[in-house]
Amino acid sequence: MATMVDRAQEAPVEQGGRRRRGEPDPVSEVAPAPKLRRRPALIAASVATVCLGALLGAWAWSSTSNAQQVVAVRSTVERGEVIVREDLMTVRVGVDPALKTIPGEDLAGLVGRRATMDLAEGSLLTAAAVASGQTIPAAGKSIVGVALPASLLPGEPLRSGDMVRVVATPGQDGEVTEGKQVEIEATVVGLHPGADQGKTVVAVEVPEAEAGELAARAATGKVAIVLDSRER
Repeated sequence: MATMVDRAQEAPVEQGGRRRRGEPDPVSEVAPAPKLRRRPALIAASVATVCLGALLGAWAWSSTSNAQQVVAVRSTVERGEVIVREDLMTVRVGVDPALKTIPGEDLAGLVGRRATMDLAEGSLLTAAAVASGQTIPAAGKSIVGVALPASLLPGEPLRSGDMVRVVATPGQDGEVTEGKQVEIEATVVGLHPGADQGKTVVAVEVPEAEAGELAARAATGKVAIVLDSRER
């Protein structure tokens, strides 16, 4: 004789949601929920990524907020040369307050001034790198052009602002005279390569009192230029 439990297990499931005979109990077939395992390494990596992103964002914001328009050198300018508008440009960068840069709005005021040092292309311009513009020749000075072949020029290329001596030479037919050689101190203000039959014309500034003698000697072609120390 079947017990009441056996009868309940064998009872068919009727339509409308009741279990039929022989079908498994759906409640007993449900799998238990999986247990979640914590991964400390993965959690630490996620936290580190979030912190790194926050730091990068703060750095980007700080760099943008500290950037300012300053004057930079577009093309190389040699020491002593007059600065023209095409030599300069403005750039937006973040700079150290200790670097005495020139604000971009002051660019126009730099045109016509002279470089006190060699200004490399792409460098930032500082106040110490420029001097007040001056008229050339200055009062009491004269400009004389000396045309010379490469053999009578210093091996080191001349630059505007160089201090030189124009020394009288005996030429091919003469002999070096005894005693001190005739020489005139001058300052280079410009160079014009190939301007006179392959020679380089060196424009030099000299005192007015010596300009006549230098011009006369330069016309004979019997002079040479000596470059003195660039240390100041």
